[in-house]
Amino acid sequence: MERTDQAALDAALEEAIAGRDGGGIPIGSALMAPDGTIVARGHNLRVQTGDPTAHAETVCIRNAGRRRDWHTLTLASTLSPCAMCTGTAVLHRIPRVIIGEHETFMGREDWLTAEGVEVILANDPRCIELMRTFIAERPDLWDEDIGVPPA
Repeated sequence: MERTDQAALDAALEEAIAGRDGGGIPIGSALMAPDGTIVARGHNLRVQTGDPTAHAETVCIRNAGRRRDWHTLTLASTLSPCAMCTGTAVLHRIPRVIIGEHETFMGREDWLTAEGVEVILANDPRCIELMRTFIAERPDLWDEDIGVPPA
């Protein structure tokens, strides 16, 4: 993985930790310009705000505001993006997505690939451990986040 890609994933991981420390889901995201500048960051705020659409990637893209350069940006996420977040990336024609891990949750990487998005899977052990720990400690909250009905 390129140095700038690693910096984007590191920024996303910082956001994931902020989400966890704020009582929420530890998933983070960052948007990076071609020169390596992080132009927006965000983490999952679904628990903190009560907004079921406040996933990390969506929050990050909202934080980026109005732009005309989506087609040049790279989106980094600590976890494989769900269908909603994948759709947001596809809608905005983001051409590259860096994924920290997809062992704990496999999102819609197939959709990204089908749309011609370059997908970089980092298999980052920090991202994997963060999610494994969270899922083990808060399975109820994780199931709520991914839409699994109560048993």
